[in-house]
Amino acid sequence: MNDALKRTSLYESHLLAGAKMVDFHGFSLPIWYSSIQEEHLATRSSAGIFDVSHMGFFRFAGKEVLKWLSSVSTQNFEKFSPGRCGYAHFLDTNGHIIDDMIFAVSRQDEVLGVPNSTMVATMYGWLHSHLPEDNSIEIEDLSGETSIIALQGPESSSVLIETLGEDNAVGKFKSREILENDLQITGWIQGTGYTGESGVEIFVPNEQAPMLWDSLCSKNAVTPVGLGARDTLRLEKGFLLSGQDFLWPELGASVNLPANFLARTSLETSVPYGLDLSHNFIGKEALVESDKSPFRWRGMLCLDRGPSPRLGHAVYDGPDEGANLVGHITSGGPSPSLEMSGIAMGYLTQSEGEVWIQSSKKRRVRSVIKEPPFI
Repeated sequence: MNDALKRTSLYESHLLAGAKMVDFHGFSLPIWYSSIQEEHLATRSSAGIFDVSHMGFFRFAGKEVLKWLSSVSTQNFEKFSPGRCGYAHFLDTNGHIIDDMIFAVSRQDEVLGVPNSTMVATMYGWLHSHLPEDNSIEIEDLSGETSIIALQGPESSSVLIETLGEDNAVGKFKSREILENDLQITGWIQGTGYTGESGVEIFVPNEQAPMLWDSLCSKNAVTPVGLGARDTLRLEKGFLLSGQDFLWPELGASVNLPANFLARTSLETSVPYGLDLSHNFIGKEALVESDKSPFRWRGMLCLDRGPSPRLGHAVYDGPDEGANLVGHITSGGPSPSLEMSGIAMGYLTQSEGEVWIQSSKKRRVRSVIKEPPFI
């Protein structure tokens, strides 16, 4: 392992648990502990625990912070009351997604946001460039001092109550400051996650993370989960991955895809819950114009066995050489919940029916367009 890699506060805990560590965008993180399939199914049936401390954590503050954030994102923050969470895209003037973010309105004058790990510096700089000139809005980057632990799965609520007490149980997309508990854990908790299961994300000071992790892992229902299963879990539920399902063109070319193929708008991603057109925001005019684009983000379920669909695979409207190219895969792989059948997502010009995924030089796999989630 490269010594130059960043380590989260849970690095030693991962090693003690026998994790296979990998370089993930400059962080040393576990790819798995036992196996991707085992950890995936444990999260779906019981509870999984994830170290997501590589993600960013921003604090936005100011009397007009909700109004300002609404002006720079696709979400109307002014519709959210304290204690609620939401999802938003941030666009450039061409309507292209720079990054997405889960946020929590903690007070009328304060919002907490979670940018993607590779986008912390980019988003911090971009948001700063659009601050009001009167210095009425403050942005604080708390990423380096904050650890984030995700607890996900049908048993997550009972595990959370057993660990931090019933007062700290929060509902889906609800949030609050962590209340007094036997472990004396402090910080922030919200009913969000990246698996599609019920659960929470817990934000604590770095020095508290190992104790909280160990306490959660001591519960019989809990399985530590690595990056591998985190990806298959989000894929089954149809969640976008920043940098893979969309990529701001200012950051460079898409890997294994045609030039600027991942330069997409919110409408092209077909994600309705983060888009509110009732207010004005940066990129709105170009976004609305993009509704004319023939491409939309679609899910695909493989009907035949074959090599798993992967990033960059071409998609055709037929199995033969003369078939038309209708798009490319951005995320794909075998689904542990569907007996390892292939599932995929990508941008297509075809909206329904069967398609064929070029999963190898000699093989196209028959698939059907299916709106996620797949399970």
